[in-house]
Amino acid sequence: MTQALARPAEFFDDKYGMDTTSLQRVLGKTLGKQIDYADLYFQYEVSDAVSLEEGLVKQASKHVNQGVGVRAVAGEKTGYAFSDEITVSSLEIAAHTARQIASSGAETASVAIRGVQAPAANLYPVQTPGPDIPIARKLDLLQKIDTFCRAYDRRITKVQTSFSSVHKLVLVATSEGLVVGDVQPLMRLNVLCIAEDGNNRQSGSAGGGGRMEYEVFLEHDQYLEYAREAARRAILNLDAVEAPAGAMDVVLGPGWPGILLHEAIGHGLEGDFNRKGVSAFSGRIGQQVASELCTVVDDGTIPGRRGSLNVDDEGTPTGRTVLVENGILRGYLQDRLNARLMGVAPTGNGRRESYAHMPMPRMTNTFMLGGESDPQEIIASVDSGLYAVSFGGGQVDITNGKFVFSASEAYLIEDGKLTRPVKGASLIGNGPDVLTRITMVGSDLALDTGVGTCGKNGQSVPVGVGLPTIRINGLTVGGTRS
Repeated sequence: MTQALARPAEFFDDKYGMDTTSLQRVLGKTLGKQIDYADLYFQYEVSDAVSLEEGLVKQASKHVNQGVGVRAVAGEKTGYAFSDEITVSSLEIAAHTARQIASSGAETASVAIRGVQAPAANLYPVQTPGPDIPIARKLDLLQKIDTFCRAYDRRITKVQTSFSSVHKLVLVATSEGLVVGDVQPLMRLNVLCIAEDGNNRQSGSAGGGGRMEYEVFLEHDQYLEYAREAARRAILNLDAVEAPAGAMDVVLGPGWPGILLHEAIGHGLEGDFNRKGVSAFSGRIGQQVASELCTVVDDGTIPGRRGSLNVDDEGTPTGRTVLVENGILRGYLQDRLNARLMGVAPTGNGRRESYAHMPMPRMTNTFMLGGESDPQEIIASVDSGLYAVSFGGGQVDITNGKFVFSASEAYLIEDGKLTRPVKGASLIGNGPDVLTRITMVGSDLALDTGVGTCGKNGQSVPVGVGLPTIRINGLTVGGTRS
């Protein structure tokens, strides 16, 4: 991996001969007649994964993924072609294909590259790539987690643990003369426990990660905290009662419950949906869309976070974008294409899964800022309701904002106190509506532990979410007990 630690521009030049002259030549062929903009996206990625199940190695793999994507934009039309072979000849073929898709023009244009730029910030200065960590160390870590979980409670019958890491180099070259590269590390640890008591079988999971050094998992035995949390949830769910159904007041805990915010309104604030007028938030800039207690931001500049990036996948520096301020809609998340067509500046949210995909506006780390209420007072304010601490799957309809989420850890609130854990609870609502029902916002903002992955149009990218404790009045809860 020593070579992969070099600066991206030098790496792609040394390994594939992609010097400034070659980049200018391919961009010139891509730009051509009637093409407004063109760019190249190079990727070299080494990834590995290892997992244990029942104390035995279930998987151990290592992969190299490389390629380049070529984009040509003419008005609202985009042509895109990619190749897993990084050579000047393959790039020229891809450039011709992308240009033909976007426009029938055949002329070429000259492109003056201003020189390679380094990102203004280094949010994740990792010295040792995850795939360079010996597999024996990772297996030892997973084995310790397995042993800990089984010793936690005799009712823990199955334990599954996994560790994955990615070390990715990217280089973006544009027809505007920009060339910028980035080195993007990423790690993730997952723990799943199955608990059984007679015919009652329940599960609990936990994990975390980010763009960080491997040793972070070892600091203060952080890996055992994930193990303890997964085991605790599995045992807790053995005693859970069936969830009630109907409209009730709901309190969301801090951290990972921010996934509801991500799905309920985050996607609806992405620029492409709003340019096309298909989002429930389209045309509502400056309008009240939430309780005045709500301020929501997307911030890709938080050091070490899973959703953070020095530059997005179009070479634009990431930033902190205020989406909702004191309940007022202030802006959308933009990539270069949608920002240009909407007459605004890009926000550094152009993201793609890999070189084989076109960029689109996506979230980075999306969260609600903390308020002034004491979290315990929020719970105490509810006579009868639900307290949701963690969520599993969820989905949303962008056009109307309707969402549904399943809670993986939740409790009844009775007379202002947390009582019995419940299972089978789901939250059902409408994104624009649910924001207006927030009546209390806690002072305990927390970000998730680093496990979020967001899907959109068949592409998956790592993201972060966050939330303080909040109270939502009159939210519909789907359950098995009326």
